[in-house]
Amino acid sequence: MSIPSKPGLAKLGLIAGNGRFPFLLLDAARAQGTEVVVAAIREETDPEMDQRAAADSGIRVHWLSLGELSRLIEIFQQAGITQAVMAGQVKHKQIFSSIRPDWRLAKLLLSLRARNTDMLLGAVAKVLGDEGIALISSTTFLEPLLARPGVMTTRAPSEGELRDIELGRDVARAIAGHDIGQTVVMASQACVAIEAMEGTDATIRRAGELMQSLLGEATIEDEDPAGTAAPALERSLTVIKVAKPRQDLRFDVPVIGTQTIQTMQQAGATCLALDAGQTLIFDLPAVLAAANAAGIAIVASPAEA
Repeated sequence: MSIPSKPGLAKLGLIAGNGRFPFLLLDAARAQGTEVVVAAIREETDPEMDQRAAADSGIRVHWLSLGELSRLIEIFQQAGITQAVMAGQVKHKQIFSSIRPDWRLAKLLLSLRARNTDMLLGAVAKVLGDEGIALISSTTFLEPLLARPGVMTTRAPSEGELRDIELGRDVARAIAGHDIGQTVVMASQACVAIEAMEGTDATIRRAGELMQSLLGEATIEDEDPAGTAAPALERSLTVIKVAKPRQDLRFDVPVIGTQTIQTMQQAGATCLALDAGQTLIFDLPAVLAAANAAGIAIVASPAEA
């Protein structure tokens, strides 16, 4: 995938989560001649990261566990890193369940007013900053991948899907404002599923399973004069994914890719609505080809301030 280049940093620290995001950012940074020191999370990062380092002398990889905040700081300071970026998801349930925090992270966790992702990552960013390591936007080097306003696919949303998008955005912004999730799934102006710790794909799958179970049971029916019955909910689902109010682009930026489209197709979802300028789309040509082949409409609207 080709990403237009612009003047880059001499050296960058990359805190790598799961998925393809870390690799895209790594490739873009290296294309600009930036030396990259990768802090790879054992519980999340793809082992392919070692192969990338073996093939490129400008990449150094250090593996550490999710709870080793002190070691992360030590690795970056020893490498002379003053700017770092987080790229790739760390599962929300992972953050608050299986990790063994070191003393620094344990102290940080005890200081939090609420156990949500924004508060935790914001606190980590402050600790890094206090140690001379500025956390920069995760869209650095990847701005060309941000969604542009308008309909992206061959098919535009139907009137029913537009109604679902309008209502779904209100619901999604409400839950995003409380850092619960950023995705909702709608059908016929009814909210079928709301994202929490499980992530977007799991939310879409849950909505598909719920809809299938509802349609498999006896549905509420309205008899028209001709005696035909209409189900209470349509089969198709609309997925709405939004940025958080005052989205901090240093972490947890909304991301979609071909896996999102595959999951939607399996769940029976026919429309995807995004926030323009604040959602990263990985491999846009492949995403659009998959969406068009599946008859899925994708539309992006300017995010609300």
